[in-house]
Amino acid sequence: MSLLFVYGTLKRGFCRESFLAGQTFLGEAQTEPLYRMYNCGSYPGLREQSPGLAILGELWEVDAECFKRLDAEEGVDEGLYERRAIQLSPHREGVEAYFYLKSVAGMPDCGDCWS
Repeated sequence: MSLLFVYGTLKRGFCRESFLAGQTFLGEAQTEPLYRMYNCGSYPGLREQSPGLAILGELWEVDAECFKRLDAEEGVDEGLYERRAIQLSPHREGVEAYFYLKSVAGMPDCGDCWS
């Protein structure tokens, strides 16, 4: 099992929450103020950026099969997102998140929470 921080459509109550069915919700979480979230249309894209904000989201414990499904859904092989380490506050080791890899030029900033 591994830890995943979700900040957009994978959160509980959002359109893609079913991708986390059978996984363990650990609670609400927030990042260190090192990131920005952009409105990509019907979903957000997270970028490491300065100045940054503390992004609000959820922490999940997920298994390897779930990561395979999520990597496919998030377009990891197509270069849309990359799954890598993220810094939470308070600090927690081994947490990953999906980072948006395409240009965010002209996209509105979402602030600290996708709602």
